[in-house]
Amino acid sequence: MAWIVKESAKMKIDRRPEPYLTDEMKARYEKDVLPRYETKMGAMMPILHDVQHAYNHIPYQAMEEIAAFLDLHPGDILDTVSFYEEFHTHPVGKYTIAVCQSIACEVCGHQAILDHLREKLDIEPHETTEDGKFTLLALECLGACDDAPCCLINDDRHNKLTIEGIDKVLDSLPD
Repeated sequence: MAWIVKESAKMKIDRRPEPYLTDEMKARYEKDVLPRYETKMGAMMPILHDVQHAYNHIPYQAMEEIAAFLDLHPGDILDTVSFYEEFHTHPVGKYTIAVCQSIACEVCGHQAILDHLREKLDIEPHETTEDGKFTLLALECLGACDDAPCCLINDDRHNKLTIEGIDKVLDSLPD
């Protein structure tokens, strides 16, 4: 397989007039987040989580703003966001369904759950339904091997899944 190289240095970033890092956010980070870390780079992860929580993803403009706030290179922020599967550079659905693919979940039937969700939602992993309700993810490990197979729906873990069980959970979610 060949590597596909992107000319990211020439990439055009969509911008909005108002910043993603508001003055209120910066003040909160200065007061509550930065003092907990020896270096500003240490504060990157909690700030990324907060920005994603606020906007449902981390836009490239926000990455530049975070880099400027933390006196880091924008590439450091992009490297972190693109490394961790929990971060998204584009908006995700109201409900993010992350199916664990660890070896324990694989042995316990995660593939049947994932295939069922792909068919039921008519999307592939890392896609969002047309109505914006669901985003399907396939993650490497949720750290719940004793409860395999499992998934996260937003921040709630669902354990020892069956097809009937995942359908019940999805049907119970409010629109």
